[in-house]
Amino acid sequence: MDSKLIFFDIDGTLITHGKHELAPRTAEAIRRAQENGHVCVINTGRTAALVMDWLPQLAPFDGYLCGCGTQIFFQGKSLMHRTLTQDEAKHIIDGLEAHKIDAILEGENMNFTHDLGHMHTATFRKYIADRYSQRMWQPFENAPGRFDKFFCFADDSQSVYDFMKDQADLLDLIDREHGYFEIVPKGCSKATAMDFLLDHLNKSGNYPKMITTADMVAIGDSNNDLPMLQHAGTAIAMAKSSTQVLELADFVTTTVMDDGIYNALDWLGCL
Repeated sequence: MDSKLIFFDIDGTLITHGKHELAPRTAEAIRRAQENGHVCVINTGRTAALVMDWLPQLAPFDGYLCGCGTQIFFQGKSLMHRTLTQDEAKHIIDGLEAHKIDAILEGENMNFTHDLGHMHTATFRKYIADRYSQRMWQPFENAPGRFDKFFCFADDSQSVYDFMKDQADLLDLIDREHGYFEIVPKGCSKATAMDFLLDHLNKSGNYPKMITTADMVAIGDSNNDLPMLQHAGTAIAMAKSSTQVLELADFVTTTVMDDGIYNALDWLGCL
């Protein structure tokens, strides 16, 4: 079969939320797919700070599209990086504080948030304590010029929509449901990252035929995966994905720890 360009989400797709652990046959499946000529690439909402210190040790991915299309690595090289400027960042931080929105400001090397005692909501305090208790954070005042996107929460989602009214020319909003949102620079998405990498690979001259959108496969589970699932020639949903993801899927695989990735790649014929 022709080479496939396969994009993998992380949370809820490669790993269960908050655990740095692959299912038993996931790394094997990725290696076998690569041996058969397919390109395996991470496509995540996480920025490099929450990926590059652990995931490369678990499986041999060819590249990493990080931060919903704000940074692209392939074969050890950084191909593109969009960081919010100091002025843009200050405007964003002022807006978050004015609307009492809790957030993680996410950068290549460091993430930024308030300490637990200064967060606005008990829900976000628990979210940070449950998932990221071992992480080092820096305060908001150190963030301008050093973050690419952010993840946020508000008890009243309307406050996030009100915040976006003043940011519409700068930012795009992804509703992760239940009061959680992912917010990225205007025009950045998992789909734009896919196109950037596709163009890079075709210009490299390393492939016997042009890779097209039809050759792209996306595997995901949540609403921030919708752009890549819609853009790929083949869309695969994990079991227990969001309703919108399941509606898009050409195939629904098993859960993460029930060899969901192995079964997906087997169904594709990549193994």
